[in-house]
Amino acid sequence: MVLTVTGLLGTATGAAYADDPKPPTKGAPAPADDSDAQRLDDVRKKIDALYRKAEQATEAYNAAKEQVELQQKEIVKLARTIDATQRRRTTLKRQVGALASAQYRGGGLPAEAKLMLAANPEGFLDNALLARKGQLAAKRLISQLTKIQGDLESYSHSATDRWERLEANRKKKENAQRDIKKKIDAAKELESRLAAKEKDRLKKLEDEQAFKQQQKWLDSGILDEISNTASAPGKKAISYATAQIGKDYVWGAEGPDTFDCSGLTLRAWEHGGRTIPRTSQEQWRQLPHVALKDMRPGDLIIYFTDASHVGMYLGNGAIVHAPRPGRQVTITGAGTMPILGVVRPDGDARHDDAAH
Repeated sequence: MVLTVTGLLGTATGAAYADDPKPPTKGAPAPADDSDAQRLDDVRKKIDALYRKAEQATEAYNAAKEQVELQQKEIVKLARTIDATQRRRTTLKRQVGALASAQYRGGGLPAEAKLMLAANPEGFLDNALLARKGQLAAKRLISQLTKIQGDLESYSHSATDRWERLEANRKKKENAQRDIKKKIDAAKELESRLAAKEKDRLKKLEDEQAFKQQQKWLDSGILDEISNTASAPGKKAISYATAQIGKDYVWGAEGPDTFDCSGLTLRAWEHGGRTIPRTSQEQWRQLPHVALKDMRPGDLIIYFTDASHVGMYLGNGAIVHAPRPGRQVTITGAGTMPILGVVRPDGDARHDDAAH
């Protein structure tokens, strides 16, 4: 069924594309000339390049977003520390004030003078010991108060520095988001200029290019080495992902009605009982890698050298993925894009360089 629905998966024996040109029938419109076909192919390449750049800008956005969230947590933690330190300083000031008041009430005489004037010589040693303890307590209080004051100044400087870094990363995040929107809007603008018939031809060009890439991948004999079956959690993840077919791609979306590429894999594996990182870059960095020949249905295939795209392997050389804005969640060939490697959300924590 998978091979039938897509028409893009190719065949391991190198069969011709299903939509091979046929001689035009009588009364049919003449095929477009070479220059028109070249123009449309140039448009396809420009649109592809813009969407690729938008995916690349997503990494900068995600990195800045992660830093913003981390710094916000650090600032909250620091604010709590400052509040506790200020309360401790207030308590120490009160204790130091109480000592000063007690000394004032005692006439301001040093403890040693009071001892010399004591009416009870037998209690002199006891009083000396108590006086010594009082002096040490006062010194400790003053030392603690001095340290607390220093800590507060240090925390204040740290808070200022973290706020500045937070604002810098917020600006990076906003700039990256604007950059992504600008590229997506430019791609949509290019596509919107096309007539309805040209849009259909553009889609066909995309499919033909995908087919060629898939066929090349299959011709390498890769499927001869891949024969594993999905795990139980993997089957649940596949069931969820394939149930989303036909839903629109929206950048940054995590479902349930729209998805981007990693939003789809995130929710699918959540359905499979596993929590995985949000972005394709972090899925590549954090999840266990497996060799391509050891791939099994449910594994995630990471694409492009910057790990900017991800799809879920279904078996039979196919993936389900959310392709790009203007397209829907669909099934296509696993070899239609340059493969960086494969990760396994429910695998052992090991890194296999053969996945490259």
